[in-house]
Parts: sequence; C-alpha cells; structure tokens
Amino acid sequence: MHQYLIELASLMAIFAFAIVSPGADLAMVMRQAMVHGRRQAIITSFGVGTSLMFHVTYTILGLGLIIYQSVYLFNIVKWLGVAYLIYIGIKALRAGKTELPGVEGEAVQAKSSQTGLKAFTLGFAANALNPKPVFFFLSIFSTVVHAHTPVGIKFGYGLVMASCLILWFVGVSLFMTTPRMRAAFQRASQWIDRTSGVVFIALGIKLATEKAA
Repeated sequence: MHQYLIELASLMAIFAFAIVSPGADLAMVMRQAMVHGRRQAIITSFGVGTSLMFHVTYTILGLGLIIYQSVYLFNIVKWLGVAYLIYIGIKALRAGKTELPGVEGEAVQAKSSQTGLKAFTLGFAANALNPKPVFFFLSIFSTVVHAHTPVGIKFGYGLVMASCLILWFVGVSLFMTTPRMRAAFQRASQWIDRTSGVVFIALGIKLATEKAA
C-alpha cells in the first residue's frame, strides 16, 4: 500500500502542473461560464473529467501505445481535434452580444437554451479529441507507475486525477460566475467571445502543426 501511495503522490505532483496550464479545456470552461452560466460550466467540467478517464482507460489497456506508434491513427485523432477547435472558434467569433439578467448573486444565465447533454459533450469532446493526453499518460504511467501495479489500482489513480480535474474546473466555473465577473462580462461580452474564438482557432492551428514524438 505504501508503494501505491508514493506512486499516486508522484502522479499528482506531475498532474498538478497539467491541470492549471492554459489549454482548450480551460478556454472551454471559461467560455461556458461566461456565456451559458454556472450550471452549464460545471456540467462541462464533468465532461472534461469523464474524458480524462477515457484517456486513462485506453492507456491502461494498451490502446494509447498503439495510437502513439501509428502515424495514421495519431493523425486521425489530431485532425479531428483540429477541426473541432476551429469549429468552436468560428462559432465564438460569430456570436453576438450576450445579454445577462442583473439579479444580484445568481449564477450567470444566458438567453441560449443549451442543454446539459450539449454542455457535457462540449467538455468531453474538447479533451477527448486532443492527442496530447496520449503522450502525457503514456509517459507518466510508464515512468511513475510500476508495471506490476494492479489494473484496479491504476484505474483508482485515474479516478483521483479525474476528480481533481473536475474540482479545479468547478472552481473556475464558480469564480467566473461571481457577480463582479458577470458584470465585467456584460460590458465586454463580444470582445470576450472574439478573444476566446481566436484562442480556440490558435489552439487548433498549434495542434495542426505539431507532430507525433
């Protein structure tokens, strides 16, 4: 048990830096919070966390190694991710000004009727269609986790990491929907949409220019 605690602590020490680093997941949750409100942003956060377990699962089962070694499969995942990021970037650029109600203390609510399923799917897809986790989890699991560590323990590591990721993005969702942040967004909603659109497109272009290691 002591060995497993050391492995988990080592994993989390590395993963902590990945959680807070800016990327498509953070940009997605922030935009969801600003445009569609606290509830939708939190649901999106759970989508991101669930997608992390998707990456952990195929890494543990060995599928990540197959994708890593196959240029063809890697490129399929990469270009799906590129297309998705550019698509949501264009949608953000074309979005008009968002009008928010002015009730003090309530979570941000937009006039759109985004469903919980769509909010979840946005978070899941933003993370699932990113090939970077293939390399990330393969590298940290192969260097930190012992080959003989039981599969159940490895899945446990994944659940802890996914839970921490969800908690981080829920925190982002809560912060971005405070009355002060809501008021700031009301004044600059179009520019925030345009900025987030540029960020998504830039992330898509960056992903398109990256090569498998």
